[in-house]
Amino acid sequence: MSKVAVIGAGAAGLMAAYAAAANGHNVTLFEKNEKSGKKIYITGKGRCNVTHDCTPSEFLQNVVNNAKFLTSSIHNFSPEKCVEFFEDGGVRLKLERGGRYFPLSDKASDITKCLENYCKYAGVTFKFNENVLKLNILNSTMSGITTENGVYDFDRVIVCTGGISYPSTGSNGEGFKFATEAGHSVTPLVQGLCGLNLKGNYYREMQGLTLKNVNLSVKYDGKIIKEFFGEMLFTHFGISGPIVLSASSLINRFDLNKVILSIDFKPALSEEQLDRRILRDFEEYKNKTISNCLKELLPSAVISEVLRRCKIPAEQKVNGVTKAQRITLLTIVKNFDMLVASLRDFNEAIITSGGVNVKEIDPKTMESKLIKGLYFCGEVLDVDAFTGGYNLQIAFSTGYAAGNSIR
Repeated sequence: MSKVAVIGAGAAGLMAAYAAAANGHNVTLFEKNEKSGKKIYITGKGRCNVTHDCTPSEFLQNVVNNAKFLTSSIHNFSPEKCVEFFEDGGVRLKLERGGRYFPLSDKASDITKCLENYCKYAGVTFKFNENVLKLNILNSTMSGITTENGVYDFDRVIVCTGGISYPSTGSNGEGFKFATEAGHSVTPLVQGLCGLNLKGNYYREMQGLTLKNVNLSVKYDGKIIKEFFGEMLFTHFGISGPIVLSASSLINRFDLNKVILSIDFKPALSEEQLDRRILRDFEEYKNKTISNCLKELLPSAVISEVLRRCKIPAEQKVNGVTKAQRITLLTIVKNFDMLVASLRDFNEAIITSGGVNVKEIDPKTMESKLIKGLYFCGEVLDVDAFTGGYNLQIAFSTGYAAGNSIR
């Protein structure tokens, strides 16, 4: 039986502590906050998107960075097993549009309570309000930890301290400090799943507009590299919403000057179908102004900017619109380009992208290749994915891998 310390009582930490304790080890879970799961409470706007309805292979296609590293852990604790785990623990889940699983109660707290109950049943000792200061390493082997309350002996230590996003939850980057002090390298940390500041100021007149069922293309260096379908919104700073958050994690390591985001307002229509639709509207409203005519096709808030880009006066009568202007209108409705100024800061980012270099971690066990008995799980690792429950699943799967691998 090993003496195991788990640092951080978030999604990864709770799962790692349970898995290790369930295998008969003596597990102590250290959390500097007064309770566990602070970040879980705010995920999914307080509802907690637990996981995604997909196979492991489909899951890995939605991992942005280091998908290969996750192959073993996702197969061993898959989304399907995750659903079974929580339902066996008494949390009924529901499947919503887009393949997203939530608690039937819509309460993220149910997920935390379930994990805590699993841990308590397995015999995990909780130490709240106790901050870990350093890892104690002797001859490249874990010997324990030092907290603000003293020194503890442990032969296994699992670091699950999260990243630096949402610092109000306690994510202050201490896990990266532990890693570097142990000799690990940490890849650059950037915001993930965040809103995007746009260049220009046109978006201000669209502030508050939510677009549903639109297509967002990500172009880099002139080429489309990814397309996202779903919901987005315009804000006082630019754009946000589910498909924008996912796009942010794709581009956060790119040269943003080479990035163009493009909205297709009518993805269900081909260009030919859209042209026929515009012609029908033009015929019906031929004596109206173009701005009034377009209210049948587009949200009112975007019309003036679309017309500005088309160089068509808002008060121009429809019967005076030329074929060339109509073709330009069609093109812009299908390709509304936006230039990205910057990412929103870490206070608003849902996750941290970057982290402990996975080349230095065993992908099957999450154990350090440099220090025996040291493990890293969850957001502290350089792995991240799009929105839709994927990142919480990564935390659960890597936590399970670490706790379950301890002998």
